[in-house]
Amino acid sequence: MDFDYDLFVIGGGSGGVRSARVAAQAGVRVALAEESRYGGTCVIRGCVPKKLMVFASEFAGLQRDAIDYGWQLQPGPLDWPTFRTRLQVELDRLEQIYRTLLTKNGVETFDSRARVLDAHTVELNGGKQIRAKHILLAMGGWPTLPDTPGAELGISSNEIFHLEQLPQSLLIVGGGYIACEFACILNGMGVQVTQYYRGAQVLRGFDDEARGLVAEEMRHAGIDLHTGTNVLAMEKVEGGIRVKASNGDERVFAQVLFATGRSPNTRDMGLEQAGVKLGRGGEVLVDAFSQTSVPSIHAVGDVTSRLNLTPMAIREGIAFVETVFKNNPTRPDYEMVPTAIFTQPEIGTVGLSEEAARELGPIEVYCTSFRPMRSAFIGRNSRVMMKLVVCAETRRVLGCHIVAPGAGEMIQLAGIAVKMGATKEDFDRTVAVHPTMAEELVTMATPLRRS
Repeated sequence: MDFDYDLFVIGGGSGGVRSARVAAQAGVRVALAEESRYGGTCVIRGCVPKKLMVFASEFAGLQRDAIDYGWQLQPGPLDWPTFRTRLQVELDRLEQIYRTLLTKNGVETFDSRARVLDAHTVELNGGKQIRAKHILLAMGGWPTLPDTPGAELGISSNEIFHLEQLPQSLLIVGGGYIACEFACILNGMGVQVTQYYRGAQVLRGFDDEARGLVAEEMRHAGIDLHTGTNVLAMEKVEGGIRVKASNGDERVFAQVLFATGRSPNTRDMGLEQAGVKLGRGGEVLVDAFSQTSVPSIHAVGDVTSRLNLTPMAIREGIAFVETVFKNNPTRPDYEMVPTAIFTQPEIGTVGLSEEAARELGPIEVYCTSFRPMRSAFIGRNSRVMMKLVVCAETRRVLGCHIVAPGAGEMIQLAGIAVKMGATKEDFDRTVAVHPTMAEELVTMATPLRRS
């Protein structure tokens, strides 16, 4: 059977581009279709622009700290149009890098939406059909809005980077990491931020102690955070959007941002007609080697809803190429994956939460919370936390959780030790770097609690 390509990739995000590039470097004939911008969610409407907004939002606090340290400054507001322009220039630069990487490695690209017709055929906009021996689904995910009257008046995280001006007031609906990150970002940029979350505590799924401290610090920073609260209805009124909430509040906000979840980009892709099985949430169901129910079709990244992190999409893509084109069956490793939430302060975490570890057997918990030197010196009451969850029998560190400025940088390094199976005694034998916040990770001698 003749094929136009050995591999056709649908989606030009991190997982799709890495898969295409690595396969092409191995001599595979590869094509890739992307209907929007190359770089996908992470580069264009996620991790990268969000992190740049985090940086921008932190300067207001740094100005206040600098003045208290003795610097003579004249603090002022953020010039949003200047920042937004620079942000878009940077994203354009990064997208061009992705395009260049594909071209240099011999990947043919199509700026088009692609649908699956059958096990070996895709169709581009305009009707062109392409045959491929293997098809890789890497379409990622997309923000979803709730089924609430007037929800169409709100925006999602996709649109937040393109606002003409920052709103004076903003309601954020949701309690996951995207909601909490943008609450901190926009609060730092001078927006009056209110946050509604229907659950009892934000950041569900993360260590309870860590998320509790973050919620406390968010409120301390001026974010009007309401848990156990949901939006009942919204309507457009003079001056903004009137929001009726389940806690009895009825307030007008200049803008409403929904961060209430993301769904896999599988609608109208022809997948089920082609025999590809989907889960209840629309995710592509795959085996340990990212193969779908159709042997010639694989899927990586957020479209599978396994572990929706950019580095995992890249790992899945590399494992796919090793398995299919290099005769080296490779499973992505989802154990002990470090990650960070860029709230203020950040959370860095790897391994099991205290709650999850307790379900597996006896544990010891080593934890300390304190005012760091930098902020205590100028009378700030902000706190940080260092926490180790240890198996009482093997002494292995099952989880490490850090709440502090720079926690993302710290957890990357701590994650190496935890991934290697370090014990509490390995941490104890490590000499502390003084004076740092992270030295507490190797100086906690007595368990805070056992269970």
